[in-house]
Amino acid sequence: MIILSEGANIELISIGNELLIGKILNTNAHWLAKRVTSLGLSVRRITVVGDDLDEISSAIREAIQRRPAFIITTGGLGPTFDDKTLEGVARAIGRGLKENKEALEMIKKKYEQYVAEGRMKKLELTPYRVKMATLPEGSKPLPNPVGTAPGVLVEYEGVTLIMLPGVPEEMMAIFDESVVPLLRKVAGDITFYEASLDIRGIPESDLAPLIEQVMHENPYVYIKSHPKISEKTHHIELHFSTACRSQSEARQRIESAIIKITALISERGGRIQPARI
Repeated sequence: MIILSEGANIELISIGNELLIGKILNTNAHWLAKRVTSLGLSVRRITVVGDDLDEISSAIREAIQRRPAFIITTGGLGPTFDDKTLEGVARAIGRGLKENKEALEMIKKKYEQYVAEGRMKKLELTPYRVKMATLPEGSKPLPNPVGTAPGVLVEYEGVTLIMLPGVPEEMMAIFDESVVPLLRKVAGDITFYEASLDIRGIPESDLAPLIEQVMHENPYVYIKSHPKISEKTHHIELHFSTACRSQSEARQRIESAIIKITALISERGGRIQPARI
């Protein structure tokens, strides 16, 4: 078994019909996976479901059963009929939905700001706006520095569920302000380290056993090959990554794997460009 990270496991659940029909790219999952990994934690699964209450609650329940440290969802926190994430989470963990005073105050202040800026004529807390403050019981709202709907955090059976808006700018802002400190606390002094090699003159099928050998000898280093066009071009990027509690140790792991695979590739006539750290 290849062990990439000593940190906690995280699952991402992206919610929205627009993702399933190909209307938009899932940039939220891409951004979150990169950020989580850079913090020294491990994303073990990314799930995409539509704006369907049964699908959302089912995905949440299944994720909880795998016992990750965190489940982070994106999308479905807004005021419209198809924003069903919070209801889905409540159903999955067997809790009711309740108007949260702290969340409602956050939303009220946002609309007061919009009125002051001339973006709205008057403040009115309609049922659709109150909906964004109706959270699973026991939840904590997370301030949204960019938009209206707060993020939401709730603990359930040792798993921390974090719900973020689907609008990328809002999701990123809440993540950086409220979620990163939580992840850093769990990750401790875990450091993520990566490097890349540019390989020429050897097909991926011949490279495959070399990667397997080096990963077997270096079980804490993950090596992934990325053909740049197709196998017949013999132009491949090798990506090396690891995570541990010391940057010097992480670098040492990567360098050891690079030295070994460089020697093996050279023996077979391959050419190697310098590593990109």
